[in-house]
Amino acid sequence: MPLATLIRRSSLPCPLVSLDQARMLLAQHYGLGGTLKVLGSQQDCNLLLDTGEARYVLKICHGDYSPLELDAQHAALQHLAGQPGICVPEVVTAGNGETRLSLNLEGQAVHARLLTFIDGQSLGHAGYLGHDVVTALGELCALVDRALQDFTHPGLERVLQWDPRHANALARHLLPVIDDTDERACLHEAVEQARQRLVPLIPALPLQAVHLDITDHNVVWARSPQRAWHVQGLIDFGDLLTTWRVADLSVTCAALLHHAGGDPLYILPAIRAYHAINPLCLEELQALWPLIVARATVLVLSSEQHVSIEPGNAYIQANLDGEWSIFDVATSMPMALMEAAILYAVGLEAPPKVQPAWRPLLPGLAGRGFCTVDLGVLSEHFEAGNWEQDGIDERLLAQTARQTGLAASRYGEYRLSRTLPDCSREPDTCALHVELHLPPDTVVHVPFTATLRQTADAALVLVGETFSLKLWGVACDLPSGCPLAAGQVLGVSDGVLLLQLCSEAGITPPLFTTPAWAPAWQQLSPSPAALLGFDCNAPALQDAAVLLARRDASFARSQKHYYQAPPQIERGWRNHLIDMQGRSYLDMLNNVAVLGHGHPRMAREAARQWSLLNTNSRFHYAAIAEFSERLLERAPAGMDRVFLVNSGTEANDLAIRLAWAYSGGRDMLSVLEAYHGWSVATDAISTSIADNPQALTTRPDWVHPVTAPNTYRGPFRGPESTADYVRHVDETLATLDGQGRQVAGFICEPVYGNAGGISLPPGYLQQVYGQIRQRGGVCIADEVQVGYGRLGEYFWGFEEQGVVPDIITLAKGMGNGHPLGAVITRREIAEALEAEGYFFSSSGGSPVSCRIGLAVLDVMAQEKLWDNARIVGGHFKARLEALADKHPLVGAVHGMGFYLGVELVRDRQTLEPASEETAYLCERLRELGIFMQPTGDYLNILKIKPPMCTTAQSVDFFVDSVSKVLRELE
Repeated sequence: MPLATLIRRSSLPCPLVSLDQARMLLAQHYGLGGTLKVLGSQQDCNLLLDTGEARYVLKICHGDYSPLELDAQHAALQHLAGQPGICVPEVVTAGNGETRLSLNLEGQAVHARLLTFIDGQSLGHAGYLGHDVVTALGELCALVDRALQDFTHPGLERVLQWDPRHANALARHLLPVIDDTDERACLHEAVEQARQRLVPLIPALPLQAVHLDITDHNVVWARSPQRAWHVQGLIDFGDLLTTWRVADLSVTCAALLHHAGGDPLYILPAIRAYHAINPLCLEELQALWPLIVARATVLVLSSEQHVSIEPGNAYIQANLDGEWSIFDVATSMPMALMEAAILYAVGLEAPPKVQPAWRPLLPGLAGRGFCTVDLGVLSEHFEAGNWEQDGIDERLLAQTARQTGLAASRYGEYRLSRTLPDCSREPDTCALHVELHLPPDTVVHVPFTATLRQTADAALVLVGETFSLKLWGVACDLPSGCPLAAGQVLGVSDGVLLLQLCSEAGITPPLFTTPAWAPAWQQLSPSPAALLGFDCNAPALQDAAVLLARRDASFARSQKHYYQAPPQIERGWRNHLIDMQGRSYLDMLNNVAVLGHGHPRMAREAARQWSLLNTNSRFHYAAIAEFSERLLERAPAGMDRVFLVNSGTEANDLAIRLAWAYSGGRDMLSVLEAYHGWSVATDAISTSIADNPQALTTRPDWVHPVTAPNTYRGPFRGPESTADYVRHVDETLATLDGQGRQVAGFICEPVYGNAGGISLPPGYLQQVYGQIRQRGGVCIADEVQVGYGRLGEYFWGFEEQGVVPDIITLAKGMGNGHPLGAVITRREIAEALEAEGYFFSSSGGSPVSCRIGLAVLDVMAQEKLWDNARIVGGHFKARLEALADKHPLVGAVHGMGFYLGVELVRDRQTLEPASEETAYLCERLRELGIFMQPTGDYLNILKIKPPMCTTAQSVDFFVDSVSKVLRELE
């Protein structure tokens, strides 16, 4: 390899071209003029020309560059033009008919070219990029490589500093530019490790023409009306050459590490996308990570060298920190581990190492069986949050050992005790070791020929030819470095023995790893079941995607689920939900579980009553009277009758029937943008187009929607808008009066739930209720979502308006997840229904439901959850309101207590809904460990209604995470 040429080319500074020189060049050779803007570049002078009619890029490079190389770029652009999914610039011909000009600018030999400009923007200096962008980069790289597979040109056979075939030689030459001894050693070790892993793979790596710079900087992006990024085109073919095909993907992935937030697995969607379009062979996949490490090393060294040559080059200086961050991520994990992760991502595995015939580790226990202990998410040993106790796993193992003699943990189990509430980081829950509880002084033998090593953490490592075994809890008198024969005595266990296998020399696996890293680590740190002689493996988890497909195949799909690829949730505790891999998600949308998930009182009440009796409410039992009395204690004076049902839908449906029966009419008024239920009657009065896109065009003639009293987004704004909103109610009633129609009633949430908890304008309900009652109708307060103490300041939402309804409907939190709803009203209204026959709900008011309902009220009082809603809810709203000062997308914060709404808008004047941004925010929050969903007719409002046990710590985690994602969006 001509190293001298490579080094000289890599050291060339940018040509010095003034704007006046560029203007003269453009006018003389292209007949063009306009405004010029300098574009950043490492070794070329790039200028943006705007003529007023079109835009172009003038590219000027040193005359040292071979004209043949530039011709190759032009040929490649022509070759790619029109290829599906690929958009590239066009080369503009100069006045002399040439596409390339070789000029002398005041003694400086240069080559000049003019290309069309692709509108859009670079994402090179963006922060976090979503998986859709990562995937799109992988797809584009695959499309370009596939299109260039048959492209040849003499100018491709050239020496280039970025060619990974020269990375080791170039790095060795450039290392002296690094003054810091530790940094220099780190860079040298990285490129040398990459070389060692690449050498045996090179003969199998296909060669072809590649772009070699398909990065976030050179891919031009635009945002669709739905606010999604999509590729506009690919620019800068300056690194085009023939080299290993997989090198192109390695460059793309290395650039993505700048956005990875320290997580090397961030690049896997790009690799999967590439492989799906342009499949890579096994050796290419194995070479990919070493190539990324080599690329990261050369990036740092090249930029450090250029800074030393051109300390004033702001473009290079700005990129240098990012390139060091790429290097840090690229060297943060062992190469063998990343190879395993990459292979797993595309559905492949490296050939497994053959395990030797192990000799018994514990021959003295032969014939005695170990009892494996379930420490997973669904373990019956865990209840009421006891897994949060320090040392719980070890105590359970010790307890089992006392009962059975021998106990063992399970390899590959996702331990519930290691979950991390209120944390965006994925917890390291997967056990890569086995813990044995043995009789004291159990003799431990050497299972295979090895060399003994002792570690600083008091472990013994048996280093064999293909495997190593790490042991904790063995007293051993043998010196480090001692050769060990299979079968010899190693030492004595103190009663607790931890063991871990490793199949890769020089790597120390962790005892636990995260679910994302588990498949890769399990390749390098396999199960010790064969060594131990019994099945110590945790049962394989059911694939969540497969289970979701089963749901879709059998469960009516109109019953939607949250998220496109939802985690499988099987456990909850307080204000968190836990998936099968032990990750905790902050629950910010569950207004059903008011007490929190997994409450022990609920479990006891349900189990106790089920063991006694559960039947329908026509039987005589104490609980139904006790619960009805407790509900009436919370109701306004004058309300003295309760109906018990199973849901808010049933409660509202019954309320409509009561209004019909009492008034003698059928015409109901409801407000726009509201949701009241799914039955025929409650769907009829529901007008939310987010829940039913056809809601506004399918209302029956007995339903009369009135303008939504939305003081933020409605036609009338602010607290002084009461009269304007009441006017539409008056007009509707006047129309009904003129038609001689009897009004049955008016139903409204006292705090506007679907809009995120907006308070109604002052006096609105008082005036509307008066008009309805004047006509013999009844006033229904739908408290299903907002009532029962959730607002903190008020137990019932209607209290804020200073009114008392005729009928209160409630559900949701009444049963903490148990199906339970109620209608509270006055005797004369309740008895009006008797003229139509008796009312009956088979399960409404059952003994179990009543006992649970009573327990919910008890716990809410005992645990001061109403106070918590007021105090922590106040802190919550204050923190959300502070977001508006930092993030323009935050238009308003609605609600109170634990019923809050954050409305996102693109413009605070026009209130253009930021619907797509809200969808992105909710999806991104899920990645960070938070469940949140949008609401409102435009789905641009975060509907925040968590369990009422939510803590200030959880609130702060939520608000900080929202702020983080809003920064990404902005």
